[in-house]
Amino acid sequence: MNTPPQATTAMQTALPAWASGLWPAPTEPQVQPRTASRPERLIVFEPMLESDLDAVQAVESQAYAHPWSRRHFHDSLKAGYPAMLLLSEALPGEVPHPPRADGRVLLGYLVAMPGVDEVHLLNITVATAHKRQGWARLMLDALALWSRGQGAQWVWLEVRESNAPARALYERCGFAQVGVRKGYYPAGHFQREDAVVMSLNLVAAAALEARP
Repeated sequence: MNTPPQATTAMQTALPAWASGLWPAPTEPQVQPRTASRPERLIVFEPMLESDLDAVQAVESQAYAHPWSRRHFHDSLKAGYPAMLLLSEALPGEVPHPPRADGRVLLGYLVAMPGVDEVHLLNITVATAHKRQGWARLMLDALALWSRGQGAQWVWLEVRESNAPARALYERCGFAQVGVRKGYYPAGHFQREDAVVMSLNLVAAAALEARP
């Protein structure tokens, strides 16, 4: 899901060692255990830097028919928006693509825009080779924890109406549809596609977690 620039119990299960309000420190990698769809990986979040944009743009261009431009990412970084990479140590025999100087694998990334009491998710992307392995869910859970720690009460996002898998994932993460933005996304052949607006109520999610 990408949007033009303009928590649940599962969080605690997926991210047991991560403090609310803080991104995991790069010096504290987390082991994501093997599942049916992915091997065990040592993963870490790190801030997106200008030097990362070639690799990010390569992933973005492969993931979407209408990707963000490099300028979108550059402007987000310049504005100080939270932008995080999800990185992994390369597995034996694995060749990272796109290549990185440090030899690590770029699994995905996200860009968000904080507000007074809310956070707007602008872009969340998993590299094509690593889709359907749970990384989008992990990034969403991490974002919700961080947002709650910043005092946010809501996380908002837009998703293409036709993107049923992404909408289903957001619903599993606790997001609910709250509206539609007509003609929000380019759709090719001079057409436009509606965006479904979804929100996650962090206060309600916290109350559910607190129940005995």
